Amino acid sequence: MAHPSQLGFQDAASPVMEELLHFHDHALMIVFLISTLVLYIIVAMVTTKLTNKYILDSQEIEIIWTILPAIILILIALPSLRILYLMDEINDPHLTIKAMGHQWYWSYEYTDYEDLGFDSYMIPTQDLTPGQFRLLEADHRMVVPVESPIRVLVSAEDVLHSWAVPALGVKMDAVPGRLNQTAFIASRPGIFYGQCSEICGANHSFMPIVVEAVPLEHFENWSSLMLEDA
Repeated sequence: MAHPSQLGFQDAASPVMEELLHFHDHALMIVFLISTLVLYIIVAMVTTKLTNKYILDSQEIEIIWTILPAIILILIALPSLRILYLMDEINDPHLTIKAMGHQWYWSYEYTDYEDLGFDSYMIPTQDLTPGQFRLLEADHRMVVPVESPIRVLVSAEDVLHSWAVPALGVKMDAVPGRLNQTAFIASRPGIFYGQCSEICGANHSFMPIVVEAVPLEHFENWSSLMLEDA
């Protein structure tokens, strides 16, 4: 999860998030090189007293500064389109979970099971135990198996919400009357935090998302216990 004074993204916990981090570094390097070149040209033009007639009027340099930006845009657009298609790709998910947004909590339904569902509320500050995070902990976590394709169906019951977990590279709007879907693969065990990312009313800041990725054997034990309790 994020920590104070952090400058970059959270550590990636899914293949898609790793691709997004690589693309971010790729685009940032291009921006850095362009900024350096422009700064150098500005400093050179301000400080020098000489004038180059080929810069004032030159067909060749006009061709260069027309073609070069087009090439740079292509170098940014192609990796971006690739990641967009990867994010939309959902191949044979091992588990489907329906996440419903409410004012102001989330409810989860494991549609592959007959009766496995629960509501997830934020734990109030006064009830937190040492080591838990304020405004991020939920009384029921969404538990998923690691290294398994997970499909999440996202909708809302009242107003617009948004189901977002940065470490997994997932963000999907929850729209009343509409069923959106997204997918992710948790590449390592861990607890990943997110929050509603669409302003949805007075308690918008108090409906966290907690995804716990566990080995498949532990997930099966958890699901059995939840079904017994139900």
